[in-house]
Amino acid sequence: MSPAPPPTVSRETPGGGPLRIAVINQKGGVGKTTTAVNLAHGLALLNRRVLLFDLDPQGNATTAVGVEKYTTNPSSYDFLMPGKEKPAPTPTQYDRLDLFPANISLVRAEMDLLQLKDHRDTVLKRNLEGQSFPHDVILFDAPPSLGLLTINILLASDLVIIPVQCEYLALEGLTMLLETIEQINPSLELLGCVLTMVDLRTNLSQEIIKDMRTHFGGKVLKTLIPRTVRLAECPSHGKTIFDYERWGAGARAYESLSKEVLSRIRNGQRKGARR
Repeated sequence: MSPAPPPTVSRETPGGGPLRIAVINQKGGVGKTTTAVNLAHGLALLNRRVLLFDLDPQGNATTAVGVEKYTTNPSSYDFLMPGKEKPAPTPTQYDRLDLFPANISLVRAEMDLLQLKDHRDTVLKRNLEGQSFPHDVILFDAPPSLGLLTINILLASDLVIIPVQCEYLALEGLTMLLETIEQINPSLELLGCVLTMVDLRTNLSQEIIKDMRTHFGGKVLKTLIPRTVRLAECPSHGKTIFDYERWGAGARAYESLSKEVLSRIRNGQRKGARR
């Protein structure tokens, strides 16, 4: 089996609006929120204006950028649900990075979406099309499941990034996830899979990296996200890794990832690269 070519994406801001990128994995604990938050700040540090959409009811992305999720800040739930006036994003402590925070109301979003008679899977897409944002990129932090919230995200997005923990069980789930995404939104382009929690001192990590690049080829981003204590600590301090340990291994990795993501976006010349 020959490796797949690197995915390419065809634009940075489609139709003059923000490029929408979903950060998704149906398996929890793989570094999904860590990647969404630090990629968002990394892109902001590269002079992109970024809107981080926390659509995970756990609200960890909200906490990780220093926004209190138990306040009256307008939430992603308020933006999502029909019949509500669409709020403006909440500024964060970081330049060029805004947020739609998650709060406790998002817990009932799946149930409320189920109550809708029509178009329950495209609510987010239609609400986004009705708004104008001054951002270059919208990043969605998806729930660790494939429910209605995640389906809404997949149908509203232009690109998807899949964080994959450096272990064998994660590889098995990746093939199934790619097939599921293809069924839900065949036009969604894979920007890339990013290997997280990598420990190059172990044979296991070395083997997983080799297997991923053999079977998925260019679909795997070159940047490896290391397993570090600092990446695990920084959300509890309400800081991204760039704020918590600017020159540490985690920050260097997410800076590299941010540059690689921008490079794939800029250099993309065709559609349908995910196939």
